[in-house]
Amino acid sequence: MERILLMVIKLIYKVPEWWFKICWYGKDDNFEKYSEEKRYALMQELTTRVNRAGKVDVKCYGLENLPKDNGYIMFPNHQGMFDTLLFFETHGRFFSVVLKKEVANVILVKQIVRLVHAKVMDRSDVRQSMKVIKEVAEEVKKGRNYIIFPEGTRSHSSKMAEFKPGSFKLATKARVPIVPVTIDGGYKTFEEHGVMTKGAHIDFMVHPAIDTAGLSRQELAELPEKVE
Repeated sequence: MERILLMVIKLIYKVPEWWFKICWYGKDDNFEKYSEEKRYALMQELTTRVNRAGKVDVKCYGLENLPKDNGYIMFPNHQGMFDTLLFFETHGRFFSVVLKKEVANVILVKQIVRLVHAKVMDRSDVRQSMKVIKEVAEEVKKGRNYIIFPEGTRSHSSKMAEFKPGSFKLATKARVPIVPVTIDGGYKTFEEHGVMTKGAHIDFMVHPAIDTAGLSRQELAELPEKVE
């Protein structure tokens, strides 16, 4: 948590403004008033400034592999609590997130969930999970981009956990492109000591998209292993 402290200390003068805007833009009454572009621009500004303040160097590769048209789902490995913030700095288009219920009420996460209209999935409730899958599938078909972490939880290391097949139903149900993304170094960002003098380096790689529209039943079943 040393790096979070460093970020807060350096940007303490911006925290009240950002907090107010995140809460205000994310209010139900204001959701139509503030465009996705405006809300996304706020998160891009915040994330870029926070990364610099925390001495986090992000190198992004492969953005040319993103589908030219919106309406895709990104599947990254999940190393640490920092991972989602990487997308706000590197991904140039608005996106939303599918996340588990257990983290949805964490302070700041809760506010950002409202800001980007994220979907919260209760993995213990099959009916609720299927409802979220259906809603996301419909939104992606209409051009909204999403992120889902197929491991289901953070690895806290460079080793990946097995990808959960259920997470791929979001893409296969909508028959939209899957974009595999590799995050390398995210687990070190908040867990290393001595951050007051040492920076962190993270590599962020976007791989070629996989079009699910023309895949056979067998190929769809093999998707989790292929993306992993």
